[in-house]
Amino acid sequence: MHASQVILAPVMSEKSYAASTNGTYTFKVHPDSHKTQIRQAVEELFDVKVERVNVIKVQAKPKRRGAFRGTRPGWKKAVVQLRAGDTIEIFQGAQI
Repeated sequence: MHASQVILAPVMSEKSYAASTNGTYTFKVHPDSHKTQIRQAVEELFDVKVERVNVIKVQAKPKRRGAFRGTRPGWKKAVVQLRAGDTIEIFQGAQI
């Protein structure tokens, strides 16, 4: 799998912005990717060194709107810890 297929999007939340000050970044990743692929993709795309990768599967949630029932899709996210001094520019300049 190519690096751009592994990393789908950054996760935009208050918690992820607060963690980015410590060098920890959160990404939505491909459901079939594993930690080694995620590490290689982040290092290739952003030219940084990765120290640690944690992977979380976000479970699907049942939702209802009136009589209509459905589920929100589940997805996979990765929390990536970078080497001290490395940053990723897409998270810079965001207001919390």
